[in-house]
Amino acid sequence: MTDAQETAADLRTTTGGGPPDDVVSSSDGPPIPLLEPREGIPPVVADADALARVVAAFAAGTGPVAVDAERASGYRYGQRAYLVQLRREGAGSALIDPVGCPDLSALGEALTGTEWILHAATQDLPCLREIGMAPTSLFDTELAGRLAGFPRVGLGAMVESVLGYALEKGHSAVDWSTRPLPEPWLRYAALDVELLVDLRDALEKELDRQGKLEWARQEFDAIAAAPPAPPRKDPWRRTSGMHKVRRRRQMAVVRELWESRDRIAQRRDVSPGKVLGDAAIVEAALALPANVHTLSALPGYGQRMGRRQLDQWMAAVDRARVLPESELPQPGATPSGPPPPRSWADKDPAAAARLSAARTAVSALAEGLNLPQENLIAPDTVRRLCWEPPQRLEADTVATALAGYGARPWQIEQVTAALVTALAATA
Repeated sequence: MTDAQETAADLRTTTGGGPPDDVVSSSDGPPIPLLEPREGIPPVVADADALARVVAAFAAGTGPVAVDAERASGYRYGQRAYLVQLRREGAGSALIDPVGCPDLSALGEALTGTEWILHAATQDLPCLREIGMAPTSLFDTELAGRLAGFPRVGLGAMVESVLGYALEKGHSAVDWSTRPLPEPWLRYAALDVELLVDLRDALEKELDRQGKLEWARQEFDAIAAAPPAPPRKDPWRRTSGMHKVRRRRQMAVVRELWESRDRIAQRRDVSPGKVLGDAAIVEAALALPANVHTLSALPGYGQRMGRRQLDQWMAAVDRARVLPESELPQPGATPSGPPPPRSWADKDPAAAARLSAARTAVSALAEGLNLPQENLIAPDTVRRLCWEPPQRLEADTVATALAGYGARPWQIEQVTAALVTALAATA
């Protein structure tokens, strides 16, 4: 039994929370299937009165609150939440429908100052902020697992390896905008927050045992304090298969088709891929069809597509075809940092040597600390440091540069000496 599993077993027997006391850890036998929430499936909260009762119950609860959200990725436009799940000691579990209750700011305010437990927090926080919920402090069980060196950090894998339970994950990719939500989906959703508090407590003890708890706290604070990501510039450039498109006129076709598709998808509230696939956009850009007949022969524009749809895609191609040269997109987006590392050997061989040495040093450090390299220090931070290193390669100047790129104090403390040595060796 690992220390984390022993911790989970201690929690079950000493706090009365979590799974029944007679459950063994995953190392003592096969994982125990978790089939039903402790208090059964809670009713879905979809009106103001029911929401007010949940707010009062969770405000009166004690300890941290487990939070999760379900989206309809691949089905609906955007990344809005279609179900919010919570659990807190003294309040039990709650399932809230953000369609019926689109403003959860009262619940967010009631939980101000309470630690939120999320798994992969950066995935759920944007959609939670949209409905008025944002944590002042949090504990991310996925990130905690990474820092603790777990090889698999999905929620099911973590619950199994740490607590000895098996979660059924078959409904993770369903269309959560479906109404009414089927009972098996609601059971799955409630179980997602059933053990988060237990998992958090076990991981906290494991991180403390490894001397990494302060590292985790700094990471969690950075996530909670991070502002919302700004809108992506030229999102059409991320069309899958874009690397095949070389000419500016072809890029204009991609842009026109992408923007037309996005407007239609937003109006219909469906995933853009259901309107027109990325592969079809690229095919039209490469072929530059002269008319609807030619367009309809391309992959993605076949017999199932009606004449009206073909006309709207052809109109987008025609708009790109007549654009003046001055309005055509440039070959690549303006980079906000160093060029791609694959070009460094030609553009700046000294920088390429620095990057190779720095990566080797970071890799060795991460292996010794039993955590992923990207969690020890962000790869982009290493690239920026190597592309434009301080004139004076000493601990204070390198540490200052790392801090300027967003590295946390614990990261700076761990990597500075190794990076100074690596950079100095290539000077």
